[in-house]
Amino acid sequence: MERRRRRIVIDRPGGYAALRLVEDTLPAPGPGEVAIAVEAAGVNYADGIIRMGLYASAKELHGYPITPGFELAGTVLEVGEGVSDLAPGERVMALTLFGGYTSRIHLERRRVFRIPANLSVEQAATLPTVFLTAWFMVHQQLHPRRGERWLVHSAAGGVGQAVAQLGRLAGCEVIGVVGRADKVDAARAAGCHAVIDKSSEVLWRRAEALAPGGFDAIFDANGVATLADSYAHLRPTGRLLIYGFATMLPKDGRLNWLKLAWDWLRTPRFNPLTMTQQNRSVLACNLSFLSQEAERLLEGMDWLLGRFASGALQPLPLTAFDLADASRAQQHIESGRSVGKLVLRCG
Repeated sequence: MERRRRRIVIDRPGGYAALRLVEDTLPAPGPGEVAIAVEAAGVNYADGIIRMGLYASAKELHGYPITPGFELAGTVLEVGEGVSDLAPGERVMALTLFGGYTSRIHLERRRVFRIPANLSVEQAATLPTVFLTAWFMVHQQLHPRRGERWLVHSAAGGVGQAVAQLGRLAGCEVIGVVGRADKVDAARAAGCHAVIDKSSEVLWRRAEALAPGGFDAIFDANGVATLADSYAHLRPTGRLLIYGFATMLPKDGRLNWLKLAWDWLRTPRFNPLTMTQQNRSVLACNLSFLSQEAERLLEGMDWLLGRFASGALQPLPLTAFDLADASRAQQHIESGRSVGKLVLRCG
């Protein structure tokens, strides 16, 4: 049996032209592996950072050439020795450590999950990375209490919308922040009780009006642009959860090394003495460096899939591109215009 695939390869870091579509073949799946015909692959902001050569886990855990992509969904083609609970034809989704931009992949059984009946394959491909990141921050780091007040930056993005949904389920009041008027409705639909539109409102003035005593938790993926102010707007016992540094990176794919260095120098270094006196905490999360926490992540996926199956959680709005248009998809997510999630159609 010929096992051909199409995939995106980055030979070396660069601009959008570094995303190269190639064809090659795979061997038979090994023991404990599942072969998947990939119909859709999720696109995440981190994929562009891999292309730029700045994503630490890509360099430390894999190296170049590399195929980006952390999540996908499709149909089981065949299984390796020892896999008895999945059969060809079943709809599945998977969490990968790179390699997702492909039409066919072989993965360890524990990384593969059945798709709930109420989700499409494309919807399933958008879920693992953003919802697992949100779950880990909310339920493994934050441990929410009903009635807490949260501020969520980038509330119309993938992780932002996932955090808002989890906050709503936990009985928390979620204040979302977006950068464009056309993103307000998406943030509200995700569960935000109020939304601050930075294009027409002064962010921190409005935030102070909504939470005069400060926030119990602030979720920030912006980096230097907001980190110091986010920390300053925590209430005593408040927690700042950091999961990205988007404002330090370009919107057009072209790195400005001088700006990057300057932003790195300006990034806050939180003083533990001050944090202790103020009873404030700073927490951080990068899903790609959590492979050693496999059991906790599997627990998280089971928890999330149960709530998707029941309808307690809802899939995110999505925009689809063809696999051959991976560069266009990355341009879109880096531009700041995207809402929800992007997927690549890989079949």
